[in-house]
Amino acid sequence: MSDVKPKVILAYSGGLDTSVILKWLCEKGFEVVAFCANVGQFEEDFTAVKTKAVSCGALKCIVSDLRADFVENYVFEAIKSNAIYESRYLLGTSIARPCIAKEMVRIAHEEGASYIAHGATGKGNDQVRFEMCCQALHPKIQCIAPWRDAEFIEQFKGRSDLLAYCTKHSIPVDAKPKANYSIDENLFHTSYESGCLEDAACGPEDDMFKMTVSPQAAPDKSEKFKIDFVNGVPVKIENLDDGTVKTDALDIFLYCNEIAGRNGVGRIDIVENRFVGIKSRGVYETPGGTLLRAAHLDLEGICMDREVKRITEGLSAEFARLCYNGFWFAPEMELIRHSIDYSQKDVVGTVWIELYKGNVIVNGRSSPKSLYNADLASMDIEGGGDAFDYNPADAQGFIRINTVRLKTYAALRAKDSN
Repeated sequence: MSDVKPKVILAYSGGLDTSVILKWLCEKGFEVVAFCANVGQFEEDFTAVKTKAVSCGALKCIVSDLRADFVENYVFEAIKSNAIYESRYLLGTSIARPCIAKEMVRIAHEEGASYIAHGATGKGNDQVRFEMCCQALHPKIQCIAPWRDAEFIEQFKGRSDLLAYCTKHSIPVDAKPKANYSIDENLFHTSYESGCLEDAACGPEDDMFKMTVSPQAAPDKSEKFKIDFVNGVPVKIENLDDGTVKTDALDIFLYCNEIAGRNGVGRIDIVENRFVGIKSRGVYETPGGTLLRAAHLDLEGICMDREVKRITEGLSAEFARLCYNGFWFAPEMELIRHSIDYSQKDVVGTVWIELYKGNVIVNGRSSPKSLYNADLASMDIEGGGDAFDYNPADAQGFIRINTVRLKTYAALRAKDSN
């Protein structure tokens, strides 16, 4: 009989749940490689995370700095598509999962692991996202989800059981009082849910937020910026007040977080529909994402053809749905992303932005690929100017043709009412 232990890559945060899971997997006969993704968590001590993982029994702990990859290949993909789930949620947690899962699979190949494991609950979206992304990239990988395992759930019925297990196995526990809600954070956003927030009528405490000040506490003086886009992607931001300029993708996004956050931009409090069929209340702050989405949307207005815009709005909604539900590496998502890329080829130009007490105010836009013509739009110039043959009288026939079906429908309804 072989003494070789099966190897598992555990998505590890250093928190209570994943530390218990790490030790539990060791007790079940697994060789555990802990994996921690640096996607821009607020003030995370990755050295301490690595030390704790090894002390809990991990063979090693691999920390991967995925921040640049996350911004360039995931966050900016969402910005290009104007992605927003159920008209409100900017996908801050959802879009980090495929980035993390891809790195987990890479490490699994590198380490010769046949399993991946995670600490996602059996009621949430993350279990679906992690496992579907991993299996799309590595069809033979097997997934261990302790919070769906009957034996694990029987052993750990609540926080007190987890803490007792830590005491028994000398697993260090954070001495700070636990917040009465759960937090997920990355450089795109911070989310807060569960605990006291499960009461949908209970408002969040202001001291809970990490990335933003409240609009009421934001400065009384606005700040002005200029953002340049190429192919729908931000390539430069300039502070018009102090001259600060950022051109690197990661630097641009972190700076957008900073300036939008200090001006109270990007907070929402919503109830959303999880993929597993449960409604969930979440509080989110997405300062930089809110700013860039507003600027990108505005630039599309001057650069993008009307019918292309209509089609991409449908693609944007589908992008958001697929990302939220964990289908990032699905063929339909590839189709959507390629289509959006094509739609962005002329989304080039500059947007002037003002930030003030929670508001993103667009002060102007300009593009070398502009479809806007001032003479054609002007109410003071008859026709279309020198460049366009536009006769306002033609609108009479246009209106008549477009009302044919409306008149037909109205006649049918009148017949029904009689």
